[in-house]
Amino acid sequence: MQYPQYNPASDNRPLTDEELNDLDELLSVLPSDSAMNIEALDGYLTGLLLSPQKLADLPGEAWIPVVWGGDQEPDPKPFASGKQRKKVVMAVLRHVQSIAMAWAHAPKAWEPIFSFADGEDENTEYADAEDWAVGFLTAVDLAPEAWAPWFDGAETGPLLAPIAALGGEDGPLAEASAAERDAASRKIPDAMLALWAIREKR
Repeated sequence: MQYPQYNPASDNRPLTDEELNDLDELLSVLPSDSAMNIEALDGYLTGLLLSPQKLADLPGEAWIPVVWGGDQEPDPKPFASGKQRKKVVMAVLRHVQSIAMAWAHAPKAWEPIFSFADGEDENTEYADAEDWAVGFLTAVDLAPEAWAPWFDGAETGPLLAPIAALGGEDGPLAEASAAERDAASRKIPDAMLALWAIREKR
């Protein structure tokens, strides 16, 4: 099945909070265990935009179905209807465009979608970007050779380190405390903006 390609010049409107919640609910009821939640999707789209391989050059069918676990046999139709599939596809395209537009026009206002959990007292809240980081690394897996120099680079490697630590299967923070995971998670927003600036110069 063919899917639309990402067009950086599109006029897609950002998703509202209500639409993001609707998208998260749609993804949560899909039959595939590989379907992403909204946090993983946000990380995935961020990774696709930052990839050394330009997203606009990637056919839609190469990356969009990954969101719901792929169009696999024997049941390549994980949606209740073609209308539902189209709704998800358009929501994904709108969300990736909103990230790109935020970075271009209001980078300091951009916030990734992370989980938050209450700490031991009411004044403490822990961020946990594990799902987000897993989504980001899923994007990396689409172009591992292109990403390798970034993970190994003296400038870019440290910016990607929190993502590898949180999202990798054997990442060093897999069994870490909530405080340690929170500290790593909070490094990610500024790191992504720094990567975006580096990518735009290349």
